[in-house]
Formats: sequence, structure tokens, C-alpha cells
Amino acid sequence: MTTIAPPNTPIEFTLGDKFTRGEGLIYLTGIQALVRLPLDQHRADRRRGLHTATFISGYRGSPLGGFDMEMDRNARLLTDHHVFHQPGLNEELGATAVYGSQMAGLFPGAKYDGVLGMWYGKGPGVDRTGDAFKHANHAGTGRNGGVLALGGDDPSSKSSTLPSASEVAFYDALMPTLYPGSVQDILDLGLHGFALSRASGLWVGVKIITNVADGAATAEVSTERITPVIPTVEFDGRPFEHQLNWRLLAPHNLEMERTLHGARLELARRYAWENRLNRITVPAPDAWLGILAAGKTYYDTRQALMEMGLDDDELARRGIRLLKMGMLFPMEPRIVREFARGLQEIMVVEEKRPFLEMFARDALYSAPDRPVIVGKADEEGRPLLPSSSELDTDIIARAIAARLERRMAIPSVEERIRYLDGLQQRPIALTLTTVRQPFYCSGCPHNRGTAAPEGSIVGAGIGCHSMALWMDPERYGNIIGITQMGAEGAQWVGIAPFTETPHIFQNIGDGTLFHSGGLAVNFAVASGANITYKILYNAAVAMTGGQGAVGTLEVPALTRRLEAEGVKRIIVTTDEPEKYKGVPLARIAEVRHRDVMLAAQEELAKVAGVTVLIHDQQCAAEKRRLRKRGKLAGPTTRVFINERVCEGCGDCGHKSNCLSVQPVDTEFGRKTQIHQGSCNKDYSCLQGDCPSFVTVEPADRAGAGAPGRVTP
Repeated sequence: MTTIAPPNTPIEFTLGDKFTRGEGLIYLTGIQALVRLPLDQHRADRRRGLHTATFISGYRGSPLGGFDMEMDRNARLLTDHHVFHQPGLNEELGATAVYGSQMAGLFPGAKYDGVLGMWYGKGPGVDRTGDAFKHANHAGTGRNGGVLALGGDDPSSKSSTLPSASEVAFYDALMPTLYPGSVQDILDLGLHGFALSRASGLWVGVKIITNVADGAATAEVSTERITPVIPTVEFDGRPFEHQLNWRLLAPHNLEMERTLHGARLELARRYAWENRLNRITVPAPDAWLGILAAGKTYYDTRQALMEMGLDDDELARRGIRLLKMGMLFPMEPRIVREFARGLQEIMVVEEKRPFLEMFARDALYSAPDRPVIVGKADEEGRPLLPSSSELDTDIIARAIAARLERRMAIPSVEERIRYLDGLQQRPIALTLTTVRQPFYCSGCPHNRGTAAPEGSIVGAGIGCHSMALWMDPERYGNIIGITQMGAEGAQWVGIAPFTETPHIFQNIGDGTLFHSGGLAVNFAVASGANITYKILYNAAVAMTGGQGAVGTLEVPALTRRLEAEGVKRIIVTTDEPEKYKGVPLARIAEVRHRDVMLAAQEELAKVAGVTVLIHDQQCAAEKRRLRKRGKLAGPTTRVFINERVCEGCGDCGHKSNCLSVQPVDTEFGRKTQIHQGSCNKDYSCLQGDCPSFVTVEPADRAGAGAPGRVTP
């Protein structure tokens, strides 16, 4: 008998329910669903009598930038479930560590019945990890193990140098690839992914896009919700059972390749079929048109159809069938053939290049009554769905309408398209007339650290400092472009022999340096290039949440390392030179105040070979957070501007490049003020040549200190 709580009865709820509740509904984000996933797998293994653990490694980056932070916030819960998180120095090394976790059972004294693995990285990290993926996937997974590789995709390039679509890279490594389109999909397909990986011995890629990672929704959880059916495959006359083989030299690697193509990928196909990872969601027995989509694009397609008045009943009545693909590769052919039966046309809706479209066409090529397949282009090669940027419901609606109108007139569809056309053609009155580009935070060390001598040529790089691309070239130099992460400065090796330009500066963050950029410095030294690396040492990976960079060296040790690698001269600039008194640096290194940074750069540019300027100044945003949490003492002095004295010349803003130095209209005309709420107390504005500044030292509020002090 079910007991229903009376109205107004409080529902017991805690913030931890999203990770601990075993039955019912929970509310969580996509990132939190990824954190819950290994916990659910551990609980499922425990119910089966298995004592397993999970090893997680990778490298943060949007849209998975908060994954490591969410794990850190729930470290005790993860430890209770034997989940071990070790951030990778970079994506490739993180994947290799996950590969190693699958070998744990081969060593004496194994602590667990099996170790599961999870790797995480954004799209560019998926690309750079290809070789590690291929090695690990050939070798396979450990007994009672299994690995998920989470690829964070940013299709509209909101936080990346390039738009990304990781399914192609996963396919290149022959990794089965799942594409969840919702929080519920992450939990369901994730558990299937572990089971699939364990059964086939293959690493399983999981495509996670920005909207799914950042979105939040309710999801249903239950111990009985996912009960994997494990298929079998005959191989060499007997049921195939995967065995990890790390001997990746001939003939062992050739044998593993044979099992990969002859058994393991076939197991993945059968797993998808028997567990209905791909489902016909609107059967429509007499359909003429089939629409095939996956992940978020499937849900966008459903939304577009609903907005055109085509719900499930109307779709069936109009002869339109839908197929939702949960596994992108390998494509399971039986579901595609069942879906295509009786259709005249299949429309594949997907972002970027025609991936599912290619495999669907291949699966149906030999069918005697195969339907026409359209997607990126129609049957005559005319564009239908774009391969660039991100699809939305309006774009999808227009493409579907273009196919429907060739056969039938549907008033609700025509009305929706007229509405969209009206929006496109009607002038829109903009109420917001200001445009604000991204800019450095108040007090950001990059305000000073990325400034370059007049006329300098500067290479940009990955990190907050890349915003110099949009800023004044008189202050930040003539920036020639940006490379992939870790290659900063290597482009100059290819430019230098063919130009009379003698030297460039190259910006590089400390996180990037320790991730992979150190090799670019080595390359520059080996090539004999004349280049000055400006290492922006701010002690935070600020673009993805302010985490500490993995594998960092303190500045003194870094100077010694650079000297050993062949760097000719090093200057350390800082806002706190006193902290280096008595600290042993490399023989070629010296410390100067940040106020003479431009002169220091001019000196380094005259030295032949590779030189380095290390600008040591903590990230202003992180410094502000630490002060608010009481973990870092902050200066008490505040800066004000006497508006009666200020002439509004703007020199203080030019010197500091600080967003807290703002114009203000007064009865005496346009003046300048310091916005106290955003000020991070960097004091660079005091470098302005102006008598209007006033510094205020507040009195000790407890009454035990000196009285307040005002200094003009």
C-alpha cells in the first residue's frame, strides 16, 4: 500500500540527496550527474558482491571545467565509495594514468576486484590524447574494470579557440561513443557505458556538450532502472572473453587488433541492440519520412517539431518516424534497418560534419529499397543543415519544413515558418546600445604583465591573457595570433628564418607552461630562436574555476630549471620583490619590481637566444575570493579620487588599465572615480600623474588600533 503525504507536509531534502538518494527523483546539474556516475556504479557492483574502486584523471576545461571542483567539494563521499581523483598534468598523461589503473589487477596484492576508470577533457584535449586513447583501447580494460572517456564539446566555441566535435576523434581511436542529451541520459548511458566497456574491453567515449554539462534537471534514480544485458560473440570457435594485454608490440598488438575488429566492436553493436541504446521513439508504422538524431540535437528536434504543432500523435498521423541514437559509433545496423523499413526518405539532424549520416548511408547502401538520405545537403547537393556553429530549434524547424512542404501542406508548420520569417525580416529596436567585450578583472596581473614595449611583436596563447588580442596594440604589442595549448612560441621557429624581424615576445600562462608549454620552450632553445617568453605566473587556472595548476614549481625552482634547459637570461618581476630576499635563484636570474617591467623586456630582447620574463603576481579574482573567505589577509588602504581636483584626463586608467577606474558625471563635469565594490586593491592607479588621489587608512573598528589616516 502506497502512503501519500498530506498537503503541506514538508518533504525531507538535503543538498547531498543528489548523490546519495537511491530511489525516486533528484535534482542536479550535468556536471553533478557525472560525479554521481561512479558512485552509482560502485553501488551496483557492491550489490553484485564486487569490491571495486574508480580512478579519475584528466584535465579541466569548459564545459567540464567544474568537474574536478565538484569532486573536490565531495571528496569525503568519493573516498567512502573508493573513488580516487588525481588531476592530470595534461590530458594525455591523465589518460595514460587511467590506462594504468586497468592494470592494477595484474600486480601482486591487488586491493580490489576491479578498478573502473574515468578520463575527462575538453575537445582540444581529446585531440591531443589520441595516441594514448589508441594504445589504451588496443590493450583493453581490466577485469571488472571499464573506462569512460568524457569529451567536453563546445560546438559554438564560446570558451575555446576552435569549435569542437569529439565523436570523430573517438571514432579514429575505434572507441564506442555515447551521446547523452540530458541529465537523465548521463546517468543512464553512463552506467551502460561502464557495462559496455567491461563486456567488450573497449574504452567508451562520452560526448558531453556545454548545454548538457551546465544544465540542471530532475532525474529518476533506482537500483532497478539500469539492468544491463551482456551479449556474447563467437570468436575462434568459442565465446569471446576479453583479456587485457599491455604487450603492444608485434605479434601481441596484431592479435589485439584482430580481437578489436573481430569481436570487441561487434560486442559493442550487440550491446547497443540488446539494451536499446538506440530507440525508435515514434514508430509511425506507415511513415514515409524518418528523422534520425542523437543527444541534445534529438531534444532540439523534438522541440522544433512541437513548436510546429507536431506532437507524437500528429507525427504518426503525418507519417513521420523518429529514431533517437544513444550510441553514435559503432552504428548498430539492425535498428537503422528497422527504422528505415518502408521509408522514402531519412533526414539526419546533427551538428558539425555528417557523422551519423555517413554511417546510416553505409548501413543501408545494399538494401534493395533504401530510402533517400539527406542531412547536411539534400539529394541534389544543396545545403540543408549547416556544418558550422551550433544548431538550434529554429534552424532545425526550417530544415524539416523544407522537406515536408515538398509533399504536404501542414498549416501549423507554415504558421511557424511565417513567424520565424517575420522575426528575421522585422527590424528589432535595440534597447541596449553598449557593447562590452571581455576584459581583465580589476587588479588583474595581466593588466601589467602583458604590456609590451612600443612596437613589439607578441605571440598570444591559451589563458585569460589571450584577451590582449582585443586590446590596445600600443600597450600590448602587435599580436600575431594564437596557437594550440602548449605550442606557444613554436610558430616563431617556423617564421624566424624567413623574416628580418629579429625577435618576438611570447605570452604563456604558468598553467599552460606546466601542462605542455615547457616543451615549446625546449624547442625554441634547440632551434636557436631569438624569443622572450613572458611566463605569467598567477598561481591559478583562472578560466576554468581558479584551480591550482598541477605540477607547478615555485618561481626559484623554475628559474633553475629554465637555466638548465638553456635559457640565456631570466628576470622576475613582481609586486612584492621583498619576498625574494635571500631566496636562491638561478645564476642568470634577477628580481625587479613590476614598475620597471617594460625596461626589463627591452633588456631581454637584446639578448641572443631564448630569454624569460617571469611575472609573479597572484590572480586578482582568486585573491579576492581568498580574502572574503578569511584565508588571505588583505591590505586595508583604500584609494579615492577627489572629484573637485580631478580633471578627468584618464591617465590613472591608462596606467592601470583597471575596470574599477571609471568615469563619472558630476556637477563639475566628467571626472574619474574608483568603484569601491569591484576594487581589488592593486593600487596600479596610483601610478597616474595626478594630485587628486587620496588614500584612506581606516581606523581599527575594535578600538585597539590607531585612528584612521587620510593621505593626499
